[in-house]
Amino acid sequence: MQKSASNSDTRNHAAVREKVLQTACALFYQHGVRAVGVDLVVEKAGVAKTSLYRHFATKDDLIAAFLEREDADFWGTWDRVAGRHADDAAAELDAHLAWIGERAGRANYRGCPQINVAAEFPEADHPARKVAAAHKREMRRRLKEISQRLGVSRPDELAGQLSLLINGAFVSSQIFKPGEATPLLRRTARALINANRT
Repeated sequence: MQKSASNSDTRNHAAVREKVLQTACALFYQHGVRAVGVDLVVEKAGVAKTSLYRHFATKDDLIAAFLEREDADFWGTWDRVAGRHADDAAAELDAHLAWIGERAGRANYRGCPQINVAAEFPEADHPARKVAAAHKREMRRRLKEISQRLGVSRPDELAGQLSLLINGAFVSSQIFKPGEATPLLRRTARALINANRT
């Protein structure tokens, strides 16, 4: 009986943490991290403030958890797409640009969470900024692997150019016409690849 109660406590503990984090993620993304205080997270999640602090010692820890969740979601999609094109680097890149373009073209898209948070927290040692910086380094690393498989003469340079292209799409989402993001990304990427083959 005691073991059953312990399992129930563990599930409840996890459920409260998930509720707090899910609520914070939605609020942070919609309104910006600095604009959302822990009081609003607590109110919207319907939990006690002590419950929030039991799982996240500081607001900075909650922000970092938000970015880590966004990070996992992004790379989860990336890995699923990459898995379908393991033998064709050009097709893999094209497929990545398709889902990234679709994401950036959504009416409710508010930009890349990592870029947004990095803009709000200029301090290099801020926990959330560290998560954001690691995310962008990982993107360039993955793009370099694709560039190497494409057989271009300057794979690191192409990876940097593709990083600029993708991050530029994320911050330009408000100016895209409907359906414009993906074709622009794909055409620009092809031009960059061709330029790096000369």
